[in-house]
Amino acid sequence: MAAADKKIQPIIIKKIKKGGHGHHGGAWKIAYADFVTAMMAFFLLMWLLGSTTKGDLKGIADHFSTPLQVAMFGGSGSGDSSSIIRGGGEDLTRTTGQVKRGDVEQPKAKVNLQQLPEEMQKMTEAQARKVRALVEEAIERNPRLRELRNQVRMDVTPDGLRIQIVDDQNRPMFDSGSAVVKPYMRELLGEIARALNEVDARVTLTGHTDTAPFSGGERGYSNWELSADRANASRRELLAAGMDERKILRVMGLAAVVPFDQNSPGAPINRRISIVVMNSMAERRVLSGTELQASDIQEFEKALSRVPGLGGSIVPGPPVLVPPVQPGAAAPAGAAAVPAAPAAEAASAEGAAAKR
Repeated sequence: MAAADKKIQPIIIKKIKKGGHGHHGGAWKIAYADFVTAMMAFFLLMWLLGSTTKGDLKGIADHFSTPLQVAMFGGSGSGDSSSIIRGGGEDLTRTTGQVKRGDVEQPKAKVNLQQLPEEMQKMTEAQARKVRALVEEAIERNPRLRELRNQVRMDVTPDGLRIQIVDDQNRPMFDSGSAVVKPYMRELLGEIARALNEVDARVTLTGHTDTAPFSGGERGYSNWELSADRANASRRELLAAGMDERKILRVMGLAAVVPFDQNSPGAPINRRISIVVMNSMAERRVLSGTELQASDIQEFEKALSRVPGLGGSIVPGPPVLVPPVQPGAAAPAGAAAVPAAPAAEAASAEGAAAKR
């Protein structure tokens, strides 16, 4: 019995329990996500910088160096590019176009001097001769207007056919210092309006005065206002006679800065109204806001001299081209001379009571 008890040994099992570390949470995932995002943004930035043009880079630099200036006044940069990614597709945000802030320089109209002879020949031979013939016919048909034939001058300029109605001491277009059109001047403008309706061209009106000043001082009524008022008065008479209002392109006053007689700026012939029948090139220049330069005018004169029959001025009379008549000079065949007037006498005529 005792021997049996010795053979059976108890089996002891020891279980060692280790302590747990607890729940770690997911905070490390947030830090890792931030790191991955930062690296992705960095490599994306490096790729964009490598594929961006110099103009776009300059625009980005200007924006961050002077942000207010770029926002208020504009500038070249990324806003000028159609797509910041080279080779990218169409930018849907630009379907209606983009307007840059600030002033955008408009392309200046170029005067094609090679086309001047052809342009002037086309305009002068067709429109100028037609207008001149109609005006001459109207003057010859009306006895009252026949007395004004020496006050109507027509010549060719870079802008087109110029009709000048000059003043005369014995028969002025306006009273001294006034913008009220005389009745016979109203009849003449009416005939010119009907002639202008026969041609497909737009016109400009310019008022001119002599050098006799007003006594109102620098802030008073001057020859600038008078010349503009007379040009506007002539415009109203043309419209009242039935001329299409859409034909009028520009109305302005030049005071005495462009005298007809350079040697006698106070002569009555300097008081005049100029009506220019514009050619297509001149019309485009006016609408685009550009003017002929001095070099362009010299080239125009050379081009005009190459066109047969266009080297002189046109005055009422037989249908021939003759040189312009100077005050006091002998009139060519078929043209009436303008009576000469001393500068002092002309100045006193225009600078009488109305200008005091």
